[in-house]
Amino acid sequence: MTCEDTRNLMHAYVDGELDLVRSLEVEAHLGGCAECASEQANLRALRTAFGNGALYYEVPARLERRVHAAVRDARRAEHGRGFALARFGWGGAAAAAVVLIAIIARGVLPFGPAASALTAREVVDDHLRSLTANHLTDVLSSNQHTVKPWFDGRLNFTPPVEDLGAGFPLVGGRLDDYLDNRPVAAVVYRRREHIINLFIFPVEHAAGTLPTSETWKGYNIVHWTKSGMAYWAVSSVSSAELERFAQLLREESPTPLAPHG
Repeated sequence: MTCEDTRNLMHAYVDGELDLVRSLEVEAHLGGCAECASEQANLRALRTAFGNGALYYEVPARLERRVHAAVRDARRAEHGRGFALARFGWGGAAAAAVVLIAIIARGVLPFGPAASALTAREVVDDHLRSLTANHLTDVLSSNQHTVKPWFDGRLNFTPPVEDLGAGFPLVGGRLDDYLDNRPVAAVVYRRREHIINLFIFPVEHAAGTLPTSETWKGYNIVHWTKSGMAYWAVSSVSSAELERFAQLLREESPTPLAPHG
């Protein structure tokens, strides 16, 4: 067996996938070839390193939900695997798999309307979680000068916190671990018996946008960007009232401090 033959079989040999005859042939060559033996030792060391549990991390639940949602939507859009293969062939199916792997590996979201739809799902899920998990606020106060300083040192940006009055009293604030794959500030307001969660996080290279309204699972959402920050308000109040809330907030909010650290 030559060095070239051995190298072609090396991975299968290290993984224990060769039959007995081939394994003996490789072993015989390794016994008399220092260069191939060294390559085998390096490959085994690499295999051991990748088997180290410290290199593996549990997939965040939020990312797992996004991937499942993306797969579900893709299946609906393509009317099943048979339609996708008939239309695009195996090459198209493989390309779709590559995109899905990129989403999992990098935690990125699609751009444009798809990104907005996924973020809408997340803000509604976080809103519901805050109402049902007894975690509406980390800091409970109607004073903006109490709530805003509470975020200092807990985020790498300073979210604007406004006491709007006008029927939208401030309730408090909390940290949400991740939204759109980033930590966010949640500032909580009330409209009569309705809770309004306002999620704030920095966005890079985003131009200011006017408020956009949408609905998800019966909850109204208004979102906009201003001065490098994204704002997502969600509540069970009427769409008109939530839009009024967004208008008041845009009028009151100063330019926020940029992310740091």
